[in-house]
Amino acid sequence: MSAARIPCEFSLIRYVPDPVKGECVNIGVLLREAGRPETVQVRFTRDWSRVRCADPEADVALLEAVEQELRTRLAAGPTELAAVLRMLDENFSNLLQVSEMKACLAESVVAEMDGLSQMYVEPRKGGRERRQSGRQALVQSMRRSFTAAGVWELMRKRIAASQYTRPGDPLRIDCGYRPNGVIRMFHAVSLDGDLEAAKVLAFSAPQLREGVERVEAAKLELTAIVEPWKSLPGMDGEEAGAGTERMEQYRFGVETMERSLIRVLTVNDLERVAETARRELRV
Repeated sequence: MSAARIPCEFSLIRYVPDPVKGECVNIGVLLREAGRPETVQVRFTRDWSRVRCADPEADVALLEAVEQELRTRLAAGPTELAAVLRMLDENFSNLLQVSEMKACLAESVVAEMDGLSQMYVEPRKGGRERRQSGRQALVQSMRRSFTAAGVWELMRKRIAASQYTRPGDPLRIDCGYRPNGVIRMFHAVSLDGDLEAAKVLAFSAPQLREGVERVEAAKLELTAIVEPWKSLPGMDGEEAGAGTERMEQYRFGVETMERSLIRVLTVNDLERVAETARRELRV
């Protein structure tokens, strides 16, 4: 005889890039046992290709930070679910929406979460994958490396520069941690064409550094993660003129950041960087 199934309830978290059109992409699942609010769980997608297809300018790092915030709030206690839903509605009412709870029967909560995620959230396998490029590809590479080292959940994400510079500063550093008397921050900067991000980070670095010393009484080590120059379009030798111009732009971006005392590394260095974080955080 098979074991009795567990009555559960679930909601879908949807990304709505254009409320006027009403188009949406399922990005997460909220699941709990019926009548047991303390069992609520949340899981977001690990493949953002459908979101990027619907909105090429989607801030995936922000969406990942929302998942972490949800996990933190839900861990605070069973009475927090309503507050979490209000937070999503108040802060992201035009961008994130939560569907009504639906009933389901589960063999286990874990297995049901896997099944719901595969059914409603994750892209179907077998289709052509969109090639990630630019900054988002760099951000995902950082996340994968730090996750593999077991330190991603211990790091700060989307660090607001305004707490160290001045109110209104829109810059958010991708991630960072504090092992001792130094704060290490990491930010993805694509040097594929548009160098504005490199110049913005270089301009902000001195104020960030001074603010970290003032607020945290710590030194700041700011690292930019960039593409290896050979991975950029036009560097394959087929168009010598274009390759030369891109190389000059790439060097300009690197040198601009290094003049502001920003350490510049490529994604090829991430395994070593993540291993250092693992040792320093004693994972």
